[in-house]
Amino acid sequence: MSEQSFLKVLTANDTGASGGHQAGVHIPKTQKELVGFLPELDGRIKNPSVWLVCHDDAGGTWQFRYIYYNNKHHDVGGTRDEYRITHMTGFMRSAGARPGHVLTISGEPRSGVLKLRVLSPEPAGDDKAPRRIRLRGWQRVF
Repeated sequence: MSEQSFLKVLTANDTGASGGHQAGVHIPKTQKELVGFLPELDGRIKNPSVWLVCHDDAGGTWQFRYIYYNNKHHDVGGTRDEYRITHMTGFMRSAGARPGHVLTISGEPRSGVLKLRVLSPEPAGDDKAPRRIRLRGWQRVF
C-alpha cells in the first residue's frame, strides 16, 4: 500500500487550550477515508483502543491512544459514540500547537505508525489584522 496523508486545522479543544475534559483530536465517523486509514477498532467491545506510534520532525517518538468511545451502544443511558486520538497534550505543547495551526498525519494505512507535523498558518500579510480561522475538519492530502 502507499502512504496516505491527512490534515486538520486545530481547534482549542484539539490543543488543550479550551481547558475542556475531552482532550484529544476528534475523528469524525463520517470521515470514512480517515477511519479506514487508522487501525481497525472492534465496536462490539466497549471503548476499544490501540496505541499509535508516532514520529515527529524533531526525531521524537510519541504514543497516542486511538479509541472508539462507544458507551452509547453498551450502557443504558450511554451517550458517547465517537473516535478520538488522546494522550497528545505533551506532543501539542512540544510542537507549539495553537488553534489555527495545521496538524498533518501520514503513514501506511492501518499500520498504526504515523508521521506527525504541526504547521503554523501562513501570515495574512498584515500581522496586526485579525485572522479568520476556517474550521473544516479533516482533509485528505493528495
